[in-house]
Amino acid sequence: MDQLAAMRAFRRVVDAGSFTAAAAELNQSHTIVSRQVRQLEVELGAQLLNRTTRRLALTEAGQEYYARCKQIIDQIDDAAQAVSAHQARPSGLLRINAPQAFGTLELTGWLPQFIMAHPQIRVDLVCNDRFVDLIEEGFDVALRLTQALPDSTLIARRLAVSDMLVVASPAYLKRHGTPLEPADLVHHNCLTYSLAPKPNEFHFTAADGKPHPVVVRGNLQANTGIALRAAALAGLGIATTASFIVHAELRHGALVHVLPEFTLKPRELYVLYPQNRHLSPKVRAFVEFASDWYRTPRWA
Repeated sequence: MDQLAAMRAFRRVVDAGSFTAAAAELNQSHTIVSRQVRQLEVELGAQLLNRTTRRLALTEAGQEYYARCKQIIDQIDDAAQAVSAHQARPSGLLRINAPQAFGTLELTGWLPQFIMAHPQIRVDLVCNDRFVDLIEEGFDVALRLTQALPDSTLIARRLAVSDMLVVASPAYLKRHGTPLEPADLVHHNCLTYSLAPKPNEFHFTAADGKPHPVVVRGNLQANTGIALRAAALAGLGIATTASFIVHAELRHGALVHVLPEFTLKPRELYVLYPQNRHLSPKVRAFVEFASDWYRTPRWA
């Protein structure tokens, strides 16, 4: 027996005043409604209704059970309505993880707009460059810049591409000359990203598809592209960094794109979130906002 269905049938019979009226309201047959109430009485071991040919009357046990039954059903319906309302609008705490440089330079540029568009959402943004297990550490969503995503149960949506560029200040190039091909970098002070798999190995590709690997050296290695950008701006050396970090400086001429005829493998931007049967509105809102934001290329 479905006890909740039987309780609803019993309540409807009492409210409607007859089995026939209750059956019509429930869109069920008279037989089914009558059977549900009988099964409920058997389960409880008490008679709930006095039945006559003309009317129904609650027994003393039925009166007490009806009051409790009504309260329970109302609470269940209220709980379901509250969850439905929550699912209908983005709200609650949204925990976001992002790489240090991306979160600092890029995400903070549009995150306030997202929050203003969804005032019921509270954001906890955590920026770092270590591997983060979203599920174990309780994050709702993450942004990742990578050459390739590892196998995972997470859902991943590709948002954008950030080219990897070799850059230097005009002052540095004036003092030390401009490299014309990747092999020339061995004669320069190269500023490298320490979290790369092989920080001192660059694998360039020419326009004709020919590979140009080179091993470089330098006096600065850092785990954030922000530090490499600052060092390049100061004229310390030639840095390899993502376009989202230096696109403004390139546009203003503070940095120069070195070796533009050669390319490095780009970084792809993904938004990741755990695989759930019902995606929460707050996560869906963030994913859709990010997708719309990066539909327009940002770092050309």
